[in-house]
Amino acid sequence: MFALTVPTSRGRIVRVGRSRTVLATVAVLVLLTGGCTSSATDEETAQEAADALAKGLTTGKLTGIPFDGRNGKQAQRWWTRAVAGMGTSIRNVSVSGLSESKDGDTATARIAYTWSLSGTGTKWTYDTTVALRRRADDRWAAKLAPAVLAPGLKQDERLGLTRKAAPRADILGAGGTKLVTERPVLRFGIDKANVHVSQQVDSARRLAVLLDVDAAAFASRVKAAGEKAFVEALVLRRSDVTAGQRRRLNEIAGAVALPDELPLAPTRDFARPILGTVGPVTAEIVKKSNGAYAAGDEAGLSGLQQRYDEQLRGTPGVLVNAVPAEGDPRELFSTEPMPGKPLRLTLDPALQTTAERLLQGVGPASAVVAVRPSDGEVLAAASGPGSQGYSTATLGQYAPGSTFKVVSSLALLRAGLTPDSTVPCTRTIVVDGKSFKNYDDYPASGLGRIPLSTAVANSCNTAFISQHADVSRQQVKDAAASLGVGVDHDLGFPVFLGSVAEEGTETEHAASLIGQGKVLASPIAMATVAASVGAGHTVVPTLVPDGVVDGAAPPEPLTAAEASKLRGLMRGVVTRGSGTFLSGIPGAPVLAKTGTAEFGDKNPPQTHAWMIAVQGDLAAAVFVDVGESGSRTAGPILEQFLRAAR
Repeated sequence: MFALTVPTSRGRIVRVGRSRTVLATVAVLVLLTGGCTSSATDEETAQEAADALAKGLTTGKLTGIPFDGRNGKQAQRWWTRAVAGMGTSIRNVSVSGLSESKDGDTATARIAYTWSLSGTGTKWTYDTTVALRRRADDRWAAKLAPAVLAPGLKQDERLGLTRKAAPRADILGAGGTKLVTERPVLRFGIDKANVHVSQQVDSARRLAVLLDVDAAAFASRVKAAGEKAFVEALVLRRSDVTAGQRRRLNEIAGAVALPDELPLAPTRDFARPILGTVGPVTAEIVKKSNGAYAAGDEAGLSGLQQRYDEQLRGTPGVLVNAVPAEGDPRELFSTEPMPGKPLRLTLDPALQTTAERLLQGVGPASAVVAVRPSDGEVLAAASGPGSQGYSTATLGQYAPGSTFKVVSSLALLRAGLTPDSTVPCTRTIVVDGKSFKNYDDYPASGLGRIPLSTAVANSCNTAFISQHADVSRQQVKDAAASLGVGVDHDLGFPVFLGSVAEEGTETEHAASLIGQGKVLASPIAMATVAASVGAGHTVVPTLVPDGVVDGAAPPEPLTAAEASKLRGLMRGVVTRGSGTFLSGIPGAPVLAKTGTAEFGDKNPPQTHAWMIAVQGDLAAAVFVDVGESGSRTAGPILEQFLRAAR
């Protein structure tokens, strides 16, 4: 007997026994002479086998990998079960080291795991080892023991991930007042474990009627839920639940009201379009979050709650257990939740509540905005029920009407006029074939050659339009920017600060001088105009003090001298013009400007009603989408607001 030893290109000895055929022996001898390339040159190394295993552990696809003691399908079944409790967590597995035995037939690989734990942003890292053995076919096989997945993991254990929610931070108002904080609620629903199956649908329908929710839809959800499930119908503030609801709840089999706490504002409608809402994440949110959210999480769904969700929600804690088939889980890794960071706002709870109360009976979309001139802080930004959840106060885009004459006055002052300069106030005026007139109740005594101050006080449209050839579109746009309108800022919250067109027809340019044409503004933009006049410089409204405030400065910032003249013009509105009803308000002198803007295709046209004012260190704007006039519709709301704000 004999054996032929053949060194391969990888340094391993291949032994060929005498029992091999002569043909095989000849083939080997040919190899020795270098006549052709052997398949031995493609022999798998231990490093390559370990890398392939790490890739399979990363992707979770093990069926094509050789294992010692089990086939690929068996390994795949074990692995799938062992990691199922990790949810959508993502793992990255790599080989961090390898050692081989002297004979080259066994090896030990050090495997490095990095898990990105689902819905937490937390990394879990550790090392394990895996034994590899060279098989007769020269392929390496890994011994897939439980400890390869996690240190100390036993045969009957699997991994289980539990997330610990972080306390959501409060949203604070002026003076640190808690605007949004944990407040008691009751979760109404049907506990199927406590009602016979024959009564469940009837109970669901009765509870739906009690809570005024869709009875058919809720009954279907109850029917489809598990046999011991709690199926929620509605969550109500504990303070909103009536004695009658509590009594009738007890009469419905299986109906319960579970106590809980949720981050809520003082009332359901308090600054709701701005603050936004918090609720369960949707499948779409989870998918787009790159692991930041998991099913069952709650997140900001709109408004500031959504924009600052990462800050407010904090970082969830996490617990990874080794979960046995029977018995208690064993902790492998854990972190504690990190609470969110409070979001500071400038809203004054009392002024915001007052503004919302004054708008409660207004049918059309409406808004009241208050800004403090000295620092630009937004003290109230209320949108009425007619806005149907939209933030008219900060995002509305409407023609500002004659309130914009404060801007036009600044442009005219810069063009060389003074408050005493005379301008023609005629019944009508025509520009490029378009006829303009004054409002229906314009006093006849105010017609003729009148001072600019009187034109502002009485709000003479034709007087301003008569100056369209002497002031350019750019001058109007620059004047608007000087008063805070039409300047693009990132203020840390969604806001529209107005727009003034640089181009357009002569008719549109003329109309812009009375706040129509292509001029648009929001209530907060017009409150900023009033605040700039009161402050004596260009004001940038601030709602989120820690938010990003970025944007270009106006080309011509408002000067103290210009503001002084504008204050005189606005004071004349109260002392002898369209705002005399404000003259009796106690406190600092009130400065104001009324505004009415026509819109739509109806005949006669509908009108937006506006009014802005300054009193001491308070500037305000009132807007009603459809009203009679600025003084008659917006004026009474403004008067009540100023009186309440003292």
